[in-house]
Amino acid sequence: MDMLGDLESLQFEYGIQEEDRSWLYLQGRSRGLMIKACAHATFFCKLLCNLRESFHEKQTSSCPLTGLLTGIPDDDELKVGIIGGGHLGKQLARVLLQLVPIPAENLRISTRRPEALDEFQKLGIQCFYHNPYLVDWANVLFLCCLPSQLPNICLEIQTRLEKGCIVYSFVAAVPVARLKLLLNHTNILRPQYQCVENFVNIWGANKDITAALQDPVILQATCPYSPAGGIILNIKWLEGVLYAVLNICTARDMPHLQVLQLLNELLLSVHFEDCEKDGASCPKFQLHDFVSQIYSKNLSQRS
Repeated sequence: MDMLGDLESLQFEYGIQEEDRSWLYLQGRSRGLMIKACAHATFFCKLLCNLRESFHEKQTSSCPLTGLLTGIPDDDELKVGIIGGGHLGKQLARVLLQLVPIPAENLRISTRRPEALDEFQKLGIQCFYHNPYLVDWANVLFLCCLPSQLPNICLEIQTRLEKGCIVYSFVAAVPVARLKLLLNHTNILRPQYQCVENFVNIWGANKDITAALQDPVILQATCPYSPAGGIILNIKWLEGVLYAVLNICTARDMPHLQVLQLLNELLLSVHFEDCEKDGASCPKFQLHDFVSQIYSKNLSQRS
């Protein structure tokens, strides 16, 4: 039992003057942003893991001899790198480890103070200060640094980024167009969050992020277009996620019909009980959802 847990003098609000209490809502908003950011990054990494598992299953079923192999080949596993070992970087690492879950050997962190990440090193995660080395290894790279640090980091890594490496930026002050210039790279995802006024703080204060994401109310609020909790994710993020998956499939020379089938299996395979339609009649991804009608027609003719 935590005997000090309810002690008023240890609460965050205790030392705040009455005239400053109107700013306390920012604490809930900051926590909400952190939870949403970690939840959406977890969804993205889980999607990429499922995608790789689907590749392996299809390869095994089409070539029975590969059934002798166990697991996904090392060079095809999701390898996640995090640049930045501050509060966000550490929370993200914990969530990815526990909720995707990403094996410790497939997660590495580059930070100026690797000695401060002892808890992660004990779990088997490599922590060091060598951004180019991390970029050479990872196929998904999370930027969890300060805006002031970004130009130097980009200068270090821009020549090491492979075309297929997905850069996922949490540097809120730097738009995607600027990132593309700094990195000389186009495979970039950057979630944008909009905060609404007069929101109800559902994010809690004492749970860690991993525990918070087990709460059904909080989990529901992390849905991209849910206004619950006062934070909404821009629709462009989901578009970027879909095109990131398409790019991975294109790099494997997959026929477009197989790609559509795979997307439908990964994202639209669950039929909700409150849906009034039958599963077969629910909308599915079509070619024209991703390319123009003219290009879609040309692809269909080539098929």
